[in-house]
Amino acid sequence: MRLDAPRLTDLELAGRRVLVRVDFNVPLSGGSITDDTRIRAALPTLRELLEAGATPVLLTHLGRPKGAVVEELRVDPVAARLGELLGSPVIKCDESVGDVAAAAIAAAPTGACVLMENVRFHPGETRGDAELSAAFAALGDSFVGDAFGAAHRDHSSVSGAARLLPSAAGHLLEAELGAFSRVLEEPERPLVAILGGAKVSDKLTVIENLLEKVDALIVGGGMAYTFLAARGVEVGSSLLEEDKFDLVRSCEARAAEVGTALMLPTDHVVASEFQEDAEAHVVESEEIPAGMLALDIGPATRDRFAELVRGAKTVVWNGPMGVFEWDAFSLGTRAVGEAVAACEGYTVVGGGDSVAALGKLGLRGAVSHVSTGGGASLELLEGKELPGVSALR
Repeated sequence: MRLDAPRLTDLELAGRRVLVRVDFNVPLSGGSITDDTRIRAALPTLRELLEAGATPVLLTHLGRPKGAVVEELRVDPVAARLGELLGSPVIKCDESVGDVAAAAIAAAPTGACVLMENVRFHPGETRGDAELSAAFAALGDSFVGDAFGAAHRDHSSVSGAARLLPSAAGHLLEAELGAFSRVLEEPERPLVAILGGAKVSDKLTVIENLLEKVDALIVGGGMAYTFLAARGVEVGSSLLEEDKFDLVRSCEARAAEVGTALMLPTDHVVASEFQEDAEAHVVESEEIPAGMLALDIGPATRDRFAELVRGAKTVVWNGPMGVFEWDAFSLGTRAVGEAVAACEGYTVVGGGDSVAALGKLGLRGAVSHVSTGGGASLELLEGKELPGVSALR
């Protein structure tokens, strides 16, 4: 997973058109950007390209237009914000391939970036269409992959164009791979992984891969109740996937075999219905009464998980411990987030909900590395190679 691909310094940059796949898929509300984190994350790469005398030609997606032009998903707000952050001109092109795009790039003044229109307006983008890949590649002399959030997609603008041009990784991509390499390939121990979220099926491959690597694996969120139910524990009306019982039992057996501590909740915060205003009750035992569903880990579990995390030398966290968006069921995620922030070791947080929880707690600055890619970080934790990285070779 360590970056095994060329870097920016391996490319000839001066006077060149450099196609850069960035991830500017930012949240919008009423046409305004509500979080510019992903734009800021690309600035080091763009500044280096501009200082080297290149013309950065930026490709990004925004939302899910499903291969059609959606006016609300044009990238104009992104261009405006990028220009403010860079302090240099950003030319927004209304096309992303073809003669109009080529002319906009040719006319760009020195020191400007050219931001192309939303690549997902093309139906071939998400299919990795060869003709579209070639049309993107025709706009540049070389390619830089810096969209970690899309690096697990074998799309035309992510991997297709990269295979057709001299290519390199940008600073963001390099930093992301370095962070996960430090966790999974050369961690200081003890290494603790925290996994949460609703469904165990979403993270079973991650669990199977991490069991072989970590000293302790904490499982919270809805996925914990499939593990508990598979043990024969009564979980009331809690979310569970009965068809995964055999698989989670094999995970538990494998954990015991390799000496990995697999940690599950021993008490719970429950309610009678899945509603934000439902009355929260603490169940101080492992078993959950009939008619109740668990929506968070309980106080004793919070303390046990937090103590383990604080004492780790390396931590990776992906997924909340409960329905953290609702205050009554947010304390488990808060306890874990605060423990990760307090840990003096190397800490990595990935996945949209975990990153959102950190932001809500005001703790983003207290973590060693906050990942910009949920799906991509999960695939690295699964032990997979990312198409957007392998294409750079």
